Amino acid sequence: MQIGALQKVSLIEYPGKICAVVFTQGCNFKCPYCHNPELVKPDLYGECLREDEILSFLEKRRGKLDAVNITGGEPTIQHDLIDFVKRVKKKGYLVKVDSNGSVPEVLKALIKGKEVDYIAMDIKGPLDKYNTITRSQIQEDVIKESIEIIMRSDVPYEFRTTVSKSLLGENDLLEIGNLIRNARLYILQQFVPSKTLDKKFMKEETYSRKELESIAQKLIRKIPQVLVR
Repeated sequence: MQIGALQKVSLIEYPGKICAVVFTQGCNFKCPYCHNPELVKPDLYGECLREDEILSFLEKRRGKLDAVNITGGEPTIQHDLIDFVKRVKKKGYLVKVDSNGSVPEVLKALIKGKEVDYIAMDIKGPLDKYNTITRSQIQEDVIKESIEIIMRSDVPYEFRTTVSKSLLGENDLLEIGNLIRNARLYILQQFVPSKTLDKKFMKEETYSRKELESIAQKLIRKIPQVLVR
């Protein structure tokens, strides 16, 4: 698996757990506000970390870490993701996978094989805006299928949206609420320009927390739990 980086400890990436974070290299989306350009643009890639190096670290941290969060980039485009997850699970760790939902068959396989303990899926926007926001050619039905697979499963999950003011208005977020109506948890992530794939977005106007909390109150009519992060 192409692993671009390892964060040895995090208290926030897996709800209620102490985890390590594995960052995969490569993504099939090119969202302009992405804050991990070094994992998306091939000319920015660093040297990959070896899987055995990661697994050796996890072996030494048994009893001190609870979980491993696999993020990216986009983990589900890695052809050997499931094999890597199985090796992590054998060491007794919980596994959380972050995904953009573009490869539903991998999500389905992880769930069916009971290889994943928590899923976080990014919802980029209303379905009709996906190609514009992601700068890719993704089929709407693919995203809908991933949402349905996750919501039908018994795996704890969250949906989340990074809210960029020039790309998403209030009505767009309310439309997302319809798309994931009755979901377990929806998180609005305030876009903070610190490092972006498209450098123009370093000057992007952002929503205030108060504005997002106001939208969250409207979304609660559709989704039981909505948080602003």
